[in-house]
Amino acid sequence: MGDPRQIAQVTFYAVIVCWFVFGGIFLFRKRPPKTAEKRRDPVSFLGIFLQGCANGIVWFQKPGTRSSAVFPAGAVGVAFSLVTVALAICSVWLVMAAVRTLGKQWAVAARLVEGHRLVTEGPYQFVRNPIYTGLLGMLIATGFALCHWKRLILAIAVFSIGMVIRVRAEEKLLRSAFGEEFEAYVRRVPAFLPGIF
Repeated sequence: MGDPRQIAQVTFYAVIVCWFVFGGIFLFRKRPPKTAEKRRDPVSFLGIFLQGCANGIVWFQKPGTRSSAVFPAGAVGVAFSLVTVALAICSVWLVMAAVRTLGKQWAVAARLVEGHRLVTEGPYQFVRNPIYTGLLGMLIATGFALCHWKRLILAIAVFSIGMVIRVRAEEKLLRSAFGEEFEAYVRRVPAFLPGIF
């Protein structure tokens, strides 16, 4: 079934490729025409910072140490590898679909643009914040690939705090713009993970 270190290495490189595709979604997406911004919530930048810190927790180590990820031997290791890579691929796909669905309304920070509409189709019919769900998936896949279990738990906690801050900031803007239409959407569709939050 292969050497566990080799399985871990292949898994790590597959997750790295997914990160490059993930970054490419934002760097090389078709830019819509500039739209006048109506409102922005600067609090969302705190959430962005915390989500970035969460990724730093998983990725970076003390100087002089080296990751020595080893997956379980045999079929269990191969299955763990496949689950890790599948999680990364599905996360990238989810983010790609969400960015495409949002179009000109996508932005890093919480904001409303001129002619803003409430997006409820595509992946937004399943979760209200599919980009954050995809980010969490990539965080977990990275933690699995590097076998940083303790760091991954801490990173998920930090990421979740950042995500809640961002969701609250965005939803405050959407409530002010769409009122009962947004409230009905909130009652119908979970914020982040179906059945959890």
